[in-house]
Amino acid sequence: MTVSPILSIERGTPAAGQQRTHSHPEPVLLWSATATVLGIAGARDWLIPPGYGLWVPGGVEHGGTVLHDGEMSVIHLDAAHCPITWPAPTGVAVGPLLRELIRHLYGTEPHDPTRTPSEALLFALLAPLATHDIPITVPTDPRARAIAERLLADPADQRELADWADHVHSSVRTLSRLFPTETGLTFAAWRTHARIRAAVPLLATGTPVNTTARAVGYRRPSAFITAFRRITGQTPGIYLPAGS
Repeated sequence: MTVSPILSIERGTPAAGQQRTHSHPEPVLLWSATATVLGIAGARDWLIPPGYGLWVPGGVEHGGTVLHDGEMSVIHLDAAHCPITWPAPTGVAVGPLLRELIRHLYGTEPHDPTRTPSEALLFALLAPLATHDIPITVPTDPRARAIAERLLADPADQRELADWADHVHSSVRTLSRLFPTETGLTFAAWRTHARIRAAVPLLATGTPVNTTARAVGYRRPSAFITAFRRITGQTPGIYLPAGS
């Protein structure tokens, strides 16, 4: 008798806000259908926008903040029978086929004859998202953090520091000091890092450079390419899948 590598699948719509840090003895796959989450796992931040997921090995603490509420799934896996053994938290892209496989498995009984081949296909398609690691520090001060979380949720937001100062009931001078003190970057530099970081998974899944540039807040592709090269040392096109 074939033993399923999937213990259970949870599906829900967590409300926007902070989620407590916790761990599971078994590995889990977090998948966002429509939510945007700033996760914390393996001592680093992970931005999980719609259509992406995060593999978390058993025993690794994870938590984070739901920036935009929406549908999410958590797949609990049996480490003894799961074909994936990634030792560290790993980002993944969940395209249309994987999405439908997860939804199909959520709605089927353990003894459904389609379950075993569906599980096999899911794990065959699940692959690490090849991204350049662009670390970004989120401020702890509530005023600066509110701005950072908003920009991580919507990197195309064009508001400048004076606009944000009114929004978070602070001053430009205070915010100008907080960002370098808490992140090591000026506000403008931090926003650029956030935009380039958000661009990488879009490129990695085949989104054209011009479309990606607009999605992360650049009106001119040339400005996006210049910023991308400055931060990563490479051009955006290198992250596009072969044949794109």
